[in-house]
Amino acid sequence: MSLSSLTLAYWCVLVAALLPYAAAYAAKAGSFKPRDNQAPRDWMGRQAGWRARAIGAQANSFEGLPFFIGAVVIAHQLGAAQTTLDRLAAAYVVLRVIYIVLYIRGLGTARSAVWALAFAVNIAMLFAGR
Repeated sequence: MSLSSLTLAYWCVLVAALLPYAAAYAAKAGSFKPRDNQAPRDWMGRQAGWRARAIGAQANSFEGLPFFIGAVVIAHQLGAAQTTLDRLAAAYVVLRVIYIVLYIRGLGTARSAVWALAFAVNIAMLFAGR
């Protein structure tokens, strides 16, 4: 398989897989020191405010990833129209980026609404097959 044979939906899987690391980077930027790497979970437990929320966004991003990957693969296997699948996968990634931003900013109600939309996009992908 060559890179050129990857669909946009598959590229979105890669981006979605990197999002938890972006949230972790945000949490650690300017605060995480080399000595903290000896016990990173202890460091995480001491965080509060937006850093703690960024850690929560990281965890949630990992939790949502399997369903998204499965939805993309299943939709491909069921012969979903590629344009439809690509649009749904891109919408999921955009929604998850918005979700992380809302989570870090502490906007819980909006965050939950965006989470629900992203979840609905995954369900739509499952039924996008022909």
